[in-house]
Amino acid sequence: MHEYSIVQALVDRIEHEARARGARSVERVVVRIGDLSGVDAELLQTAYLTFRDRTVCEHAPLEIARVEAEWACTGCRRRIRDHSSLRCGCGGAAQLLQGDEIVLESLEMEVA
Repeated sequence: MHEYSIVQALVDRIEHEARARGARSVERVVVRIGDLSGVDAELLQTAYLTFRDRTVCEHAPLEIARVEAEWACTGCRRRIRDHSSLRCGCGGAAQLLQGDEIVLESLEMEVA
């Protein structure tokens, strides 16, 4: 389960950001997860609840925003709606625009 290593890296990053800003605690964490990222949102949530103990995130809920995969034609740049073929009507191949990301979107912190 790579969700645990992702959460460990996430908590490390949050602690770094909190220290850099002199935060006493983190009140909320928002993460964007793409549908094609290979991350199971439920497992990520469970891993976060495990790793946040005795960290600056201890009482901060994790909000996960799902990002749907979007494709566009490399030739004409039109959006490709039918993800089953990943080919445009003009013959161009599809390029992934979004949907494979794992992003720390925002933090709410209590600062002195």
